[in-house]
Amino acid sequence: MFTQFKNIDTAFRHIKRFSIFLILANVGCICFCIYKSYDMVDRAQNRIHILYNGKVLEAVASDKKTNLEVELRDHVKTFHQFFFTLSPDDRAIKRGVSKALYLADESAKKQSDNLQESGYYNNIISANISQEIEVDSTRLDINQYPYTFICYATQKLIRSTSTVTRKLVTQGRIRDIKSQTDRNPHGFLIQNWEILVNQDVPLKP
Repeated sequence: MFTQFKNIDTAFRHIKRFSIFLILANVGCICFCIYKSYDMVDRAQNRIHILYNGKVLEAVASDKKTNLEVELRDHVKTFHQFFFTLSPDDRAIKRGVSKALYLADESAKKQSDNLQESGYYNNIISANISQEIEVDSTRLDINQYPYTFICYATQKLIRSTSTVTRKLVTQGRIRDIKSQTDRNPHGFLIQNWEILVNQDVPLKP
């Protein structure tokens, strides 16, 4: 009789353990399903579909910080291309510089005024010179705000008879203005911009 009670007690303990295990497993399964559901909804919300030329394309939304360095470099590159790409045409020069000034503060305007006053733009026009620029690299520091940069570039002054190559190094800070426009698609503003080096590269013998 005591053996029978002992067997019943043992069986009850086994059933109790199994029930607890089953409850915990069910709770874990439910929690996992809830997590995956929220994850799927979040990913679905970050995906949009675009109809382009009769084709449906999928695009993924991303945080601005994800591509911060890429956007900063492109902003710096675009500014320098607008500012330093010059042709022997007064309207073209003003148009390019005007586009550049939307990407920077008054420090860029001061540099432009200095070039104007020194007769640089007039020399470009009178000598029929085309000026091109290629940004070689941009060194960024995104660990402090406003972000700092140093831009290394190569300029080419193309005349009908010769081409002069110049080394250009500039530096400045970049501030996030929290808004994007057609004229400033990245929503950044270059400030405290200055030219460190702008000199001819000696020809190799």
